[in-house]
Amino acid sequence: MKRQYRWLVYVIILSVLVPSVYSLVQGGGYPDFELVESVPIETVLDNPNIRNTAEVWLEMINGAKKTLDIEQFYISNEPNESLEPIIQAIISAGRRGVQVRIIAEMKFYKTYPETLDRLKQAKNISVRLIDFGKLAGGVQHAKYFIVDKKQVFVGSQNFDWRALSHIHELGLRIDNADCAKIFGDVFELDWNLAEKNDARLLNDVLIKKQYSVPIILTEPEHQKVSFVPVYSPTGWIPDESLWDEPKLIELIDSANQELVLQVLTYNPKTKDGYYAELDNALRRAAARGVKVKLVVSDWSKRKPQIFYLQSLAVLPNIEVKLSTIPQYSGGFIPYARVEHCKYLVADSRRSWLGTSNWEKGYFYDSRNLGVIIESERISELLHQIFMKSWNSPYTYYVKPEEEYQPPRIGE
Repeated sequence: MKRQYRWLVYVIILSVLVPSVYSLVQGGGYPDFELVESVPIETVLDNPNIRNTAEVWLEMINGAKKTLDIEQFYISNEPNESLEPIIQAIISAGRRGVQVRIIAEMKFYKTYPETLDRLKQAKNISVRLIDFGKLAGGVQHAKYFIVDKKQVFVGSQNFDWRALSHIHELGLRIDNADCAKIFGDVFELDWNLAEKNDARLLNDVLIKKQYSVPIILTEPEHQKVSFVPVYSPTGWIPDESLWDEPKLIELIDSANQELVLQVLTYNPKTKDGYYAELDNALRRAAARGVKVKLVVSDWSKRKPQIFYLQSLAVLPNIEVKLSTIPQYSGGFIPYARVEHCKYLVADSRRSWLGTSNWEKGYFYDSRNLGVIIESERISELLHQIFMKSWNSPYTYYVKPEEEYQPPRIGE
């Protein structure tokens, strides 16, 4: 009888405690630090307890009271598609008195001008185009926005209807004024640069800073999240100690057991030769016994990218898979049906999530943002997401001897 009573007590305790713990672990993380995903429809990649991007974007934008600063690679909308409510919410924010500023890459404005022109005509919305090619040689590739100088969304999601319905994406919603300040200073820099797009003015508008990092959030159940906002390119950032390339190398070098990495493209080849830093860091990890798993989209079947993936795949302790998302039943959609996530997890303990693909230009020539995270819960969630892709029917091992043909991507 005593054993029966003891078991009954355990059951009662678990019934009270487990649901709250389970919801936190299986959800997007924490109230102030939340993983957010987009999943291609007609796939099995959805994580039901992680909120979808459109829901979170609407919540954040509709909650804006004073300011909304948006910096995007481009904005591409279609009537009756999933981005349209987001665009309407931005226009509504301006109408209720929120001061909205939008920066987009000039190069892609020529491809997708319609929605930016529409927003430009709306009340309290100002739009500037930044020519990052003219300024630094690359593109404005960051995807983020800041609400009321307190909330930040950053991730792989472009402001593109396809990113909400037909592309696998991961982002972070961060409710923290210190983080908003760090990324807000990048926005102010780019806003000022975009006024004239003259690289000679950099010294006039780039204000050097030294931020207090890491930022530490205390979440429910006394769980702590420690994180460092990072960015690129070097030379075009307020605090050079937050340049993301060395932070990523440090993260890789800290791994003792396992590294998992997912990016759209992985290419150490440059016009000047071999970009060694990140590639060598992964090879060093494998050489000291760390198990490395890498998922790259099939957009990397092109040469020379595929050669480098094949050279990794033959090494002990490194496994490389390509990912091919099936085409939509409604027909081919250009620049979609792909895994576009960009994240790294070390030992299910530390992680990085950002906007950079793993090519040199993203760190030296182009504007990108990211976050280095110290949190077992967030890292475990990212690891779960990775393994769902890794074990999905869409991924397959890179074969060193195979001659790959690149997929159709565009029109």
